[in-house]
Amino acid sequence: MKICMVLGTRPEIIKLSPIMRACEEKGIEYFIIHTGQHYDKNMDSIFFEELKLASPKYNLGVGSCSPGKQISLMLERIEEILLKENPDVVLVQGDTNSVLAGALAAKKANLKVGHVEAGLRSYDESMPEEHNRILVDHISDFLFASTEDAAQKIDNEGIKKEKVYVVGNTVVDAVYQNGDIAEQSKNILKSLGLEKNEYIITTAHRPANVDSPVQLKKLVDGLNGVVKELQLPLIFAVHPRTKNCIEKAKFILDDLVKLIDPVGYLDFLQLLKNAKLIITDSGGIQEEASVLKVPCVTTRENTERPETLTLGCNILSGVEPEKMIACAKEMVNKSRDWNSPYGDGKTGERIVEIINQ
Repeated sequence: MKICMVLGTRPEIIKLSPIMRACEEKGIEYFIIHTGQHYDKNMDSIFFEELKLASPKYNLGVGSCSPGKQISLMLERIEEILLKENPDVVLVQGDTNSVLAGALAAKKANLKVGHVEAGLRSYDESMPEEHNRILVDHISDFLFASTEDAAQKIDNEGIKKEKVYVVGNTVVDAVYQNGDIAEQSKNILKSLGLEKNEYIITTAHRPANVDSPVQLKKLVDGLNGVVKELQLPLIFAVHPRTKNCIEKAKFILDDLVKLIDPVGYLDFLQLLKNAKLIITDSGGIQEEASVLKVPCVTTRENTERPETLTLGCNILSGVEPEKMIACAKEMVNKSRDWNSPYGDGKTGERIVEIINQ
């Protein structure tokens, strides 16, 4: 059997890494097509190096362009490779343009498609990710759902139940597998002058939050208000696009807010694990926060991870400054007595076994 994995962004590398390792343990052939959707070294190749993963066999180098052009370039180039390689199944993970292009190319080549992290829904059609995940679920042959709730959402849309497998989330595998490696790597807390449980870690990358100067101003004002209220340093691991938008608009950040460039996964895992509070608009970080038992404030009006809200480990604030401050105050000293809903850390093994069978 031969498996192809199509990926293009940092979260996909991290979440597919347990499946790569499971393939290696079982002696199953696989290869990687990297679309190049993320192309900055700190957002891409450093993850393969740190996690000791096989390098992509193909790197398409598509880079940044309009969504339609990006998907069409990926689709054309992926199709050529799939026709040459003829894998038994093509795996995609999540909801990016790379995921949609990989799944479409596989179906056009009459190949089986497996969707890892199927069934996520925000029901917000303004999100490009929502279009991608819905379309990919409906053309996939194997739908690997993280939770029963995700499986129910798939069922509600009339997709055949025999295609759906509730397996947990590979984010748990990744945190468990890489936690020890992270502890043994260089100490980023020391290099940034941080104490455990005495700082906030923040990310922001969603277009709705950062591409609009009006929304970005609210986010910056909210972060400034949070640090003034809590008197804690805030480490803002700033996405390249977000940094450009902040600099272009000449927004001023409080002295307690420290901008840093994106770091490797192991360093970022340490920053997440030892934070007192996480503020983010990332879906994957909401999951990682639940696994690491760090309270999370999500700067969105909705989430496709509703189980984190039910657990009480996550809260939605949007980017209105007053609400961001109120939510941060509510969550900063939250009791960390929850158990993550995303499984036992063996999801990658289950997915490979299901495909193998």
